[in-house]
Amino acid sequence: MITETDGIILKQVRLPDDRRMLVLFTRKFGKISAGTSIKLNGKNKSSLALRVFTHGRYELFFGGRSCNVNAAETISSYFGIGEDIDKYMLASYILEYTDRLLPENQPQEELFELLVDFLRLLEKRRTKPESLALIYQWKALGACGFLPHLDSCVRCGETEADGAFSVADGGLICAACRDSDRVNKRLLYDLKFDIIKILKSICGNGIAAFENLALNDEVYDYLNSILRDYISYHLDINNLKSEIYLT
Repeated sequence: MITETDGIILKQVRLPDDRRMLVLFTRKFGKISAGTSIKLNGKNKSSLALRVFTHGRYELFFGGRSCNVNAAETISSYFGIGEDIDKYMLASYILEYTDRLLPENQPQEELFELLVDFLRLLEKRRTKPESLALIYQWKALGACGFLPHLDSCVRCGETEADGAFSVADGGLICAACRDSDRVNKRLLYDLKFDIIKILKSICGNGIAAFENLALNDEVYDYLNSILRDYISYHLDINNLKSEIYLT
């Protein structure tokens, strides 16, 4: 079967005989693995669409259990990201993070649109691009159904919950549950910086609403710490290869 879909390349691996294996996040099929013989250093439109941080349209051939990219063309090339080392490292990390979030062969159109919007906004960003990357990561959790519970105590249902954010329990807990012996105290975060309000705002608005938002350094560090513990505990996402370049 031959079909077309737009997509973004998350990862490439060079194979013998001048072939490549691509991990491609597509609008139509979700994350798929596909081989290709298109040369990356060529000057035709197909090779240009295989470059990093490019939103492209891909002709796919499905044969049995295998998939091959026969041809490609560029829809949008965010080459400005590659011209800024900080943006390049952030975008590389986001692609790896997205790869780890996604299951194989399950369409995730909301996340796909979010990633396209992120690359577009990151290319134009002038200050604190890490704020935009952090907002993307929280919103990506929502797109995949992994958001923490923020509207009431996740343990007892108390609506006036103002105890703490519990990573282990997956969201907000009330003061009574916070003081319980059954709570993992090591993974509790105080509700400072109006953290729940900030998270609700991030989750309830499109990423374009944060195009020019630069988080205060303390708020950024706190939100980032919660996120790191949360994705490690619930999704086993940690020690990403590209993360070392962000420290």
